[in-house]
Amino acid sequence: MKKIIKYVLLDLFRNRIVLVYTLVLGLFSFSVFGLEDNASKGVLSLLNIVLIIVPLMSIVFSTIYAYNSAEFIELLVSQPLRRRTIWTSLFVGLATALSVAFLLGTGIAVLCFQFNATGITLVLVGWLLTIIFTALAMLAVVGTRDKAKGIGVAILLWLFFALLFDGLVLFLLFQFGDYPLEKPMIVLSMLNPVDLSRILVLLKMDISALMGYTGAVFRDFFGAPLGMITCLLVLMLWVTIPFWLSLNRFRKKDL
Repeated sequence: MKKIIKYVLLDLFRNRIVLVYTLVLGLFSFSVFGLEDNASKGVLSLLNIVLIIVPLMSIVFSTIYAYNSAEFIELLVSQPLRRRTIWTSLFVGLATALSVAFLLGTGIAVLCFQFNATGITLVLVGWLLTIIFTALAMLAVVGTRDKAKGIGVAILLWLFFALLFDGLVLFLLFQFGDYPLEKPMIVLSMLNPVDLSRILVLLKMDISALMGYTGAVFRDFFGAPLGMITCLLVLMLWVTIPFWLSLNRFRKKDL
């Protein structure tokens, strides 16, 4: 398993797209903090980048890389290796490489300008989103043999979580505004890792005006400390469940 992870990591660290991704994140991060007089405003500006760019890059790049590695995966499957080992190694390699790229690109800037609990929370959120959307990419890949279809599914997943989900929540609020929706909104917010990540950072900053409806309900229902712990636990489930589903599918898949 270590040898497969090492090979995947070496291949990824030589990949120009990963290097460009790191440099672009670093440029954005240092530019945001350089343009803002207040470091807290810089964190809010950077939060929008983390919630949009990081998931998009993680899911699209991981999907393309996994499809391009199809022959390598088939070669490994023909060897006396367990499929669990092969799939886990590929996931760990992808998640590690993209996490390192994010931590170098964004983490250094955040720690230089905002080395406090809020900055650390932002870095933690970006790291978790990287792993979550890598796991979702693995699930998209194992679901179809067609590369174009798989990439399309990956982009649709990102589009749903990053943009469409909030519209759906607003629609439900307007349609059922006469009913008590606090608890359903908490459940709905747990179904979107991007929303949970935003709530986690804003709970740490305690900016009520920017939390939105679901964030305000989350804070009122759980309280700030318990709400943060709940967000982290649910985000960990978002890592575990998609990867577990993809692993089970890969173990039964006829290559």
